[in-house]
Amino acid sequence: MDAAEARIRSGGYMGFSFRDLAADVGVKSASVHYHFPTKEVLAAAVARRYRERFLAEVDRDIAAGGDVVAAWKAGFLRAIQSDGGMCLCGVLGAAAGILPHVVRSEAREFFEAGLAQMRANGLSSVRALQVLAVLEGAILIAIALNSPAAFEDATGVLDAARG
Repeated sequence: MDAAEARIRSGGYMGFSFRDLAADVGVKSASVHYHFPTKEVLAAAVARRYRERFLAEVDRDIAAGGDVVAAWKAGFLRAIQSDGGMCLCGVLGAAAGILPHVVRSEAREFFEAGLAQMRANGLSSVRALQVLAVLEGAILIAIALNSPAAFEDATGVLDAARG
Protein backbone atom coordinates (compact mmCIF):
# COMPACT_ATOMS: atom_id res chain seq x y z
CA MET A 1 0.00 0.00 0.00
CA ASP A 2 2.93 2.34 0.65
CA ALA A 3 4.22 1.77 -2.87
CA ALA A 4 0.77 2.38 -4.34
CA GLU A 5 0.39 5.57 -2.30
CA ALA A 6 3.73 6.89 -3.53
CA ARG A 7 2.83 6.07 -7.13
CA ILE A 8 -0.63 7.67 -6.90
CA ARG A 9 0.73 10.79 -5.21
CA SER A 10 3.29 11.27 -7.97
CA GLY A 11 1.45 10.02 -11.05
CA GLY A 12 -2.22 9.72 -10.25
CA TYR A 13 -4.54 6.76 -10.60
CA MET A 14 -3.48 6.08 -14.16
CA GLY A 15 0.21 6.44 -13.29
CA PHE A 16 0.81 2.93 -11.97
CA SER A 17 0.16 -0.72 -12.66
CA PHE A 18 0.28 -3.83 -10.52
CA ARG A 19 3.47 -4.70 -12.38
CA ASP A 20 5.01 -1.38 -11.25
CA LEU A 21 4.04 -2.04 -7.65
CA ALA A 22 5.36 -5.58 -7.75
CA ALA A 23 8.71 -4.29 -9.02
CA ASP A 24 8.76 -1.57 -6.34
CA VAL A 25 8.36 -4.07 -3.51
CA GLY A 26 10.20 -7.01 -5.05
CA VAL A 27 7.34 -9.45 -5.52
CA LYS A 28 5.47 -10.94 -8.45
CA SER A 29 2.45 -9.12 -9.85
CA ALA A 30 0.28 -12.08 -8.82
CA SER A 31 1.14 -11.35 -5.19
CA VAL A 32 -0.31 -7.87 -5.50
CA HIS A 33 -3.43 -9.27 -7.17
CA TYR A 34 -3.79 -11.80 -4.36
CA HIS A 35 -4.28 -9.01 -1.80
CA PHE A 36 -6.06 -6.55 -4.11
CA PRO A 37 -8.00 -8.20 -6.93
CA THR A 38 -8.38 -4.95 -8.91
CA LYS A 39 -6.66 -1.62 -9.22
CA GLU A 40 -9.78 0.18 -8.04
CA VAL A 41 -9.97 -1.92 -4.86
CA LEU A 42 -6.32 -1.12 -4.14
CA ALA A 43 -6.66 2.61 -4.87
CA ALA A 44 -9.79 2.86 -2.71
CA ALA A 45 -8.00 1.11 0.18
CA VAL A 46 -5.01 3.44 -0.18
CA ALA A 47 -7.27 6.51 -0.19
CA ARG A 48 -9.16 5.27 2.87
CA ARG A 49 -5.92 4.61 4.76
CA TYR A 50 -4.57 8.03 3.73
CA ARG A 51 -7.74 9.79 4.94
CA GLU A 52 -7.75 7.98 8.26
CA ARG A 53 -4.06 8.65 8.87
CA PHE A 54 -4.24 12.29 7.79
CA LEU A 55 -7.28 13.09 9.93
CA ALA A 56 -5.78 11.30 12.94
CA GLU A 57 -2.59 13.36 12.61
CA VAL A 58 -4.62 16.57 12.42
CA ASP A 59 -6.63 15.49 15.47
CA ARG A 60 -3.36 14.91 17.37
CA ASP A 61 -2.09 18.36 16.41
CA ILE A 62 -5.34 19.95 17.58
CA ALA A 63 -5.28 17.96 20.83
CA ALA A 64 -1.72 19.19 21.41
CA GLY A 65 -3.01 22.76 21.38
CA GLY A 66 -2.86 23.71 17.71
CA ASP A 67 -5.75 25.43 16.04
CA VAL A 68 -7.48 23.62 13.22
CA VAL A 69 -6.01 25.75 10.42
CA ALA A 70 -2.47 25.31 11.70
CA ALA A 71 -3.08 21.58 12.13
CA TRP A 72 -4.27 21.18 8.53
CA LYS A 73 -1.38 23.26 7.23
CA ALA A 74 1.01 21.04 9.22
CA GLY A 75 -0.55 17.96 7.60
CA PHE A 76 0.18 19.31 4.13
CA LEU A 77 3.67 20.36 5.19
CA ARG A 78 4.35 16.80 6.32
CA ALA A 79 3.50 15.59 2.81
CA ILE A 80 5.90 18.06 1.20
CA GLN A 81 8.66 17.36 3.70
CA SER A 82 8.34 13.58 3.63
CA ASP A 83 8.65 13.06 -0.10
CA GLY A 84 7.57 16.18 -1.94
CA GLY A 85 4.33 14.52 -3.04
CA MET A 86 0.85 15.88 -3.52
CA CYS A 87 -2.04 15.23 -1.19
CA LEU A 88 -3.18 11.80 -2.37
CA CYS A 89 -6.85 12.73 -2.35
CA GLY A 90 -6.08 16.00 -4.10
CA VAL A 91 -4.50 14.02 -6.93
CA LEU A 92 -7.50 11.70 -7.06
CA GLY A 93 -9.96 14.57 -6.76
CA ALA A 94 -8.40 16.30 -9.76
CA ALA A 95 -9.15 13.20 -11.84
CA ALA A 96 -12.54 12.44 -10.28
CA GLY A 97 -14.32 12.44 -13.61
CA ILE A 98 -12.38 9.42 -14.87
CA LEU A 99 -12.07 7.44 -11.65
CA PRO A 100 -14.01 4.29 -10.84
CA HIS A 101 -16.90 5.09 -8.51
CA VAL A 102 -15.36 3.45 -5.42
CA VAL A 103 -12.11 5.44 -5.78
CA ARG A 104 -13.95 8.70 -6.48
CA SER A 105 -16.09 8.08 -3.39
CA GLU A 106 -13.04 7.57 -1.17
CA ALA A 107 -11.44 10.78 -2.47
CA ARG A 108 -14.68 12.70 -1.89
CA GLU A 109 -14.87 11.27 1.65
CA PHE A 110 -11.45 12.79 2.43
CA PHE A 111 -12.77 16.24 1.56
CA GLU A 112 -16.11 15.76 3.28
CA ALA A 113 -14.50 14.42 6.44
CA GLY A 114 -11.89 17.17 6.41
CA LEU A 115 -14.50 19.90 6.06
CA ALA A 116 -16.55 18.30 8.84
CA GLN A 117 -13.48 18.17 11.07
CA MET A 118 -12.78 21.85 10.44
CA ARG A 119 -16.40 22.81 11.17
CA ALA A 120 -16.35 20.72 14.37
CA ASN A 121 -13.34 22.75 15.44
CA GLY A 122 -14.98 26.12 14.95
CA LEU A 123 -14.63 27.07 11.31
CA SER A 124 -17.61 28.14 9.26
CA SER A 125 -18.45 26.06 6.20
CA VAL A 126 -17.17 28.80 3.91
CA ARG A 127 -13.93 29.25 5.85
CA ALA A 128 -13.33 25.48 5.87
CA LEU A 129 -13.70 25.41 2.07
CA GLN A 130 -11.32 28.33 1.75
CA VAL A 131 -8.69 26.68 3.94
CA LEU A 132 -8.86 23.41 2.04
CA ALA A 133 -8.74 25.19 -1.34
CA VAL A 134 -5.70 27.24 -0.32
CA LEU A 135 -3.86 24.17 0.99
CA GLU A 136 -4.58 22.00 -2.07
CA GLY A 137 -3.68 24.83 -4.43
CA ALA A 138 -0.55 25.75 -2.52
CA ILE A 139 0.80 22.19 -2.51
CA LEU A 140 0.12 21.87 -6.24
CA ILE A 141 1.99 25.09 -7.01
CA ALA A 142 4.87 24.26 -4.66
CA ILE A 143 5.38 20.90 -6.35
CA ALA A 144 5.02 22.32 -9.87
CA LEU A 145 7.60 25.00 -9.06
CA ASN A 146 9.77 22.54 -7.12
CA SER A 147 9.72 25.08 -4.31
CA PRO A 148 8.59 24.10 -0.81
CA ALA A 149 8.97 27.79 0.06
CA ALA A 150 6.14 28.54 -2.37
CA PHE A 151 3.83 26.52 -0.11
CA GLU A 152 4.67 28.76 2.83
CA ASP A 153 4.25 31.89 0.74
CA ALA A 154 0.89 30.76 -0.66
CA THR A 155 -0.48 29.66 2.70
CA GLY A 156 0.61 32.83 4.49
CA VAL A 157 -2.89 34.16 3.87
CA LEU A 158 -4.18 31.47 6.26
CA ASP A 159 -1.86 32.65 9.01
CA ALA A 160 -2.98 36.24 8.50
CA ALA A 161 -6.71 35.47 8.65
CA ARG A 162 -7.41 32.95 11.42
CA GLY A 163 -10.94 31.82 12.18
